Amino acid sequence: MPSQIDELSRVITEAIARAITSGEIDASLPDTIPLERPKNRDHGDYATSVALQLAKAAGKNPRDVALILQKQIGTTPLISAVDIAGPGFLNFTLNRASQANLVTSIIESGATYGQGNSLAGVRINLEFISANPTGPLHLGHTRWAAVGDALGRVLSAAGADVSREFYVNDRGNQMDLFGASLEAAALGKPIPEDGYQGNYILDLAQEVVAANTGIKDLPEPGRLIEFRELGYQLQLSQQKKVLDTFGTHFDTWFSERSLHDAGSVEHGIEILRKQGHVFELENATWLRTTDFGDDKDRVLTKSDGSLTYFSSDTAYYINKRERGFDICIYMLGADHHGYVGRLKAIAACAGDDPEYNIHVLIGQLVKIMEGGEEVKLSKRAGTIITLEELVEKVGVDAARYTLIRYPVETPMVMDLDILTRNTNENPVYYVQYAHARIAGVLRNCDELKISMNPKDFDPALLTHDRENELIATLADFPRIVEGAAELREPHRIARYLEELAGVYHGFYSDCRVLPLGDEAIAPIHTARALLCMATKQVVKNGLTLLGVGAPERM
Repeated sequence: MPSQIDELSRVITEAIARAITSGEIDASLPDTIPLERPKNRDHGDYATSVALQLAKAAGKNPRDVALILQKQIGTTPLISAVDIAGPGFLNFTLNRASQANLVTSIIESGATYGQGNSLAGVRINLEFISANPTGPLHLGHTRWAAVGDALGRVLSAAGADVSREFYVNDRGNQMDLFGASLEAAALGKPIPEDGYQGNYILDLAQEVVAANTGIKDLPEPGRLIEFRELGYQLQLSQQKKVLDTFGTHFDTWFSERSLHDAGSVEHGIEILRKQGHVFELENATWLRTTDFGDDKDRVLTKSDGSLTYFSSDTAYYINKRERGFDICIYMLGADHHGYVGRLKAIAACAGDDPEYNIHVLIGQLVKIMEGGEEVKLSKRAGTIITLEELVEKVGVDAARYTLIRYPVETPMVMDLDILTRNTNENPVYYVQYAHARIAGVLRNCDELKISMNPKDFDPALLTHDRENELIATLADFPRIVEGAAELREPHRIARYLEELAGVYHGFYSDCRVLPLGDEAIAPIHTARALLCMATKQVVKNGLTLLGVGAPERM
């Protein structure tokens, strides 16, 4: 079902096409119609600057172009007025009955309201977290666990075929250090200076010994390998369990080792060699990434014949593309800024479009405050706050919502004191309370036998400014979802929900939904009850996109 913005865009596009055909405007049809909400609602429901865009190409005064479009658009079942403002902005006032009909559309659409098809047919590989299997997931991983999962939901809502992927860094020296740390802890020896510290190592070593009671009697080097491999499986299983509790699930857990075991690294190098970007220098094999903006060329194979970590990166990207993914999204930590250029260069060297086929998001750091002080140390992991500990303190919903509601490229502060309060200061409580409040209103409607059948809905009754403001905000939801998907910014959903909750509370204060005392039940009560029902649906749909619960009672 097309949204109001889709319908308005279609009407404007058709008006432009008629003006071009008639010779009134000498220009091409724009790819998109820019539409936004005027800050002052007296200026209409939507505004567009498309006349200013067309005027430049047509060599006309923008206001003259706006006049032509105003005449071509006229009034429609959707539009009651088109006004010209400033140098040539077009302001649209929508037909109130048409707007109110949105209420029944939302109720009929249910959980699908807000979904679109802007990314239909696009296969997206969404890689996030990708932690080493050598310890518990920490605060940085937690931000990606929330944001990555929400982004996957948003992209799916825009029509994309999304595969969520966790890249398991199970190869390299860190795995041997992990095994050596577990072995030392089990044998009561000092953990290597460059090994893994924290009480979790002691706990995990005990789990390894419990799983293989004879492991301490094994000869070297087999003993270290057994500690490494069994510890790896136990720690990875723990990461999966914690993420499952957090509501974050992956379609694929992709092992780095598998790239090497299957010969994918050598295959990737050959693909790049055929593209003409691989060269030999000083007995090493290089990829000429500087051809595509990287700050230096990258080594694939060292002079001693060993493969670099970068060779895994190239093979992994090529592997994703060969699995049929159109877009590969990488969500990386704050210390990975240098990866952006090299990953885009890999795509270019493989013959792809680095502006389309690959997208890299860098997440900034999270600071936790409690009692006015920064929390830095973990009881279990030593130097890091773990995902488990954060959830224990504030709960899954508060943790997820708060981590998602900020743009990932900005550092953020989580104040645990605020997140554990049931007040409007707590943003997740504010939104969830709106949903629970509406649920309570609808229970009262049901008890009073107020009809909530859309067939009894009279849209012409919803004429109050608060009602129109609420309907207009509900109409915005599909556009918000589409924008969040296009820009890879799920925080836009959270901010929209907070705006919607505020608008609803204003409506509830000024527009009585339930009859007073002995007042007879009237059609206006049904109309407002259905508006409440539509609002509840949109709040729930938005919270679902964030992976956050929508409680019926609080």
